[in-house]
Amino acid sequence: MPINYGKIMNPNTLSSLETKENAPDIPEHEDLVKSSNPDLYIDRDFSWLYFNKRVMEEALDESNPLLERVRFLSIFAGNLDEYYMVRIPSVNKSILEDSMNLESENHVYQEMQKIYAELPVMLTQMENCWDNILMPELKAQNIHILTYSELEEFQIEYAEKYFKKYIFPLLMPLAYDSSHPFPYIANQSVNLAVILSDITYGRIFVRIKIPSDVRRLIPVPSKEDLKSGKIEDNMAAGRSGKFNFVWADDVIIANLDFVFPGQIISEAHAFRITRDGDLGLDDDGDFNLMKSIEKKSGAKYFGNPLRLEINGSMSDSVLKILMENLKLRSTQVEALASPVGLVSVSDLFDINRPDLKYAPFAPKKKEYLKISKKNSIFSKIKKKDVLIYRPYDSFESAVDFVQAASVDPNVIAIKITLYRVDKKSKIIQYLKDAADNGKQVAVLIELKARFDEENNVAKAKELEHANIHVVYGIPNLKTHAKICMVLRREDEDIVPYVHMSTGNYNAGTAKIYTDFEYFTADPDICQDAVDLFNSLTAYSRRLNYRKLLIAPNMMRNELVFKIRREIENHQKNGNGYLFFKLNSLVDPECIRELYKASMAGVKIDLQIRGICCLRPQIPGYSDNIFVTSIVGRFLEHARVYYFYNNGEEELYLGSADLMPRNLDRRVEILFPVNADYLRKIKDVILDKHLKDNVKLRIGYPDGSFKKAARPDNEPPLDSQIWMTEHQDQWD
Repeated sequence: MPINYGKIMNPNTLSSLETKENAPDIPEHEDLVKSSNPDLYIDRDFSWLYFNKRVMEEALDESNPLLERVRFLSIFAGNLDEYYMVRIPSVNKSILEDSMNLESENHVYQEMQKIYAELPVMLTQMENCWDNILMPELKAQNIHILTYSELEEFQIEYAEKYFKKYIFPLLMPLAYDSSHPFPYIANQSVNLAVILSDITYGRIFVRIKIPSDVRRLIPVPSKEDLKSGKIEDNMAAGRSGKFNFVWADDVIIANLDFVFPGQIISEAHAFRITRDGDLGLDDDGDFNLMKSIEKKSGAKYFGNPLRLEINGSMSDSVLKILMENLKLRSTQVEALASPVGLVSVSDLFDINRPDLKYAPFAPKKKEYLKISKKNSIFSKIKKKDVLIYRPYDSFESAVDFVQAASVDPNVIAIKITLYRVDKKSKIIQYLKDAADNGKQVAVLIELKARFDEENNVAKAKELEHANIHVVYGIPNLKTHAKICMVLRREDEDIVPYVHMSTGNYNAGTAKIYTDFEYFTADPDICQDAVDLFNSLTAYSRRLNYRKLLIAPNMMRNELVFKIRREIENHQKNGNGYLFFKLNSLVDPECIRELYKASMAGVKIDLQIRGICCLRPQIPGYSDNIFVTSIVGRFLEHARVYYFYNNGEEELYLGSADLMPRNLDRRVEILFPVNADYLRKIKDVILDKHLKDNVKLRIGYPDGSFKKAARPDNEPPLDSQIWMTEHQDQWD
């Protein structure tokens, strides 16, 4: 049945006054089918800024443990880096295209002006959070981030020894003059611009890159710890109980006379650049795609510089050298009072202070799937489907599935898609073991997974060397679906077993991302999996599937059909209800369909973690649409699509958000769950997410979000914490 809004949303729903104040002025008879009225949609890039503001709110929230707040600040800084790498190039392209359209009102340019005005505000807020809020609170907890001038003499001696032993051997100073070209500056690397006053050659510019193997925040001992002799790891509390750190930039600058003996160091300043993250791949087939990615990714890729972070003390002459050689305008320079690259403060999370972190919890391994001599994991999956909800449930069940297949004498083949895989992946090892044991193994590894290109190329080569059939992806499409199929000989038949997930086969992200996994031997789903892999590894042209919704061929049409079906059911029975839980809602067609459903009276809950371009609570258009968002301890990553369907309920899980790229330019799957798990997901998990009154935020028509107000008589409910304590509720 639809959610009881009066019970759950009040008093958190928007008042009519707030709705009118925040709602855009849209014509009463706007044709939603054909409309391109920008007032119906929140700009996706501005919506992203609102999302990152929610991350910053967590860094500022004093109810969060202190080191968790530091981690949120690091995430905020990392999100800004990614925004510059991914979105700014797209923004600039959109402005150019909009300016060339004679009929355009240059709406894109106007929106982007707002974004460019907002970015400096976010940077100021980030610096203020670090300098004026978190650092004093860290100091109060005996965690000190010191400048070099604040170090005591014995600490300076220690820092010098540390520099000579661990940093100096890794440094590679590169001069720039008439005989030395300007050095390549790697994306997001922290560098020093050093000016030498040479007796013979005059002023010389030298770039020193801070090696990636060097921690940005270097531990230095207190006097008591120095006496104890246990000073190599200041992440554990020493005798003093103090944690002291100094920035690596400061340590190197203070010891430049060791790098340049006999020279006068006139200036030394830290700087950092962000480059365009679009590799511009051409998808010319597997062989060329591999070569193209190897050529363009990582340190070999010369993406255009987009911004330059400097410390405010940098002289104009040094800044001019950087700007001219990096071809940057003054508007692309960010002069910071705090250290460049604040994403590095995540180093502090390694400090051994459990009292300043969330309480630890152990992911629960599914008792039912534990392997025994009497019952294999396959016999158990054959008896019933199994739902995993990580990180509350353990990722090890998926690993066990592949491991069991690698040694089971009746298994003849394993097929799997890999999008982002951890560098020390057990699954990769078990796939290699399976090949060694004579099983057919086929792996589709998506080389175009952004920022994981190099790792995926390395894994593809590793698998090929193990005589595994490797496919690099489909031309012009990314394979984002997460699915593994095991084919097992049983009596006279070959029986498929399937594992599907909303998240990647990655043990690292499985600890911090919320995702659903599903094991099944359902004959229709398994046959769909067989057909899907045939299309991935060859050129099967199947367009119709039995139970899976597949993009790009059918998912969009099926989702639109199901939304329209909900409208028809509501018009007949008055009970229409939809609940979508997504990372992002961007697709204009799907947004229009949701508007039409709302206008028809269908109640709609949208829980969107990140970007949401739909405007909720617009009078006459989205009165029945409520948008919420949860940003908390774990990254909400699962995609869930629920349709009430006049009591014949349907619930799909999968890897696809409602974005044009997911629906039209990626291979994606949405998979149904059985009736038992449908009830548990909807009535237990989703219900708790809607009733969250600690981390839940409510979306407004202008794209902003505000934390839900909790009545005094209502106990606090953090849905993620609740999940860690009630892992048996969805067994």
